[in-house]
Amino acid sequence: MNKIIKKVKGFTLIELLIVIAIIGVLSALLMANFIGVRQRARDSQRKADLRQIQSALELYRSDLSSYPTTASFPACNLSLISGGTTYMQKVPCDPTNTSPFVYSYSSGGTTYTLYACLENGSDSQKDASKQSSCTLASFTVTNP
Repeated sequence: MNKIIKKVKGFTLIELLIVIAIIGVLSALLMANFIGVRQRARDSQRKADLRQIQSALELYRSDLSSYPTTASFPACNLSLISGGTTYMQKVPCDPTNTSPFVYSYSSGGTTYTLYACLENGSDSQKDASKQSSCTLASFTVTNP
């Protein structure tokens, strides 16, 4: 009787190297996209924070007929309070809270400018001309 011998073949070294190379290329592409998503998420948080501060400033002005001056505006994580009324429990900090990514406020009492630097230079809502301290782009909110 003749025995039929089946040889079980495995993957060759070249096939394994090709699969590893394909996985490496795909992971590199996905990682680059993931970094961009995180930057856009932080920029969205910055814009939401500025709009939240803007709302508190408008409430402040409606009660006191002026905006807080630059010197009297609280730093991040402090409360915006005047005359016993709390307008904002905590002024938000930038998501990274490192220079140049800090929120800037300037006011003389009748108008104000509030801006933040953005990480994504191609943001659709960025300012036409960036602020001087920002490397890529900025987002500015002023009194209506």
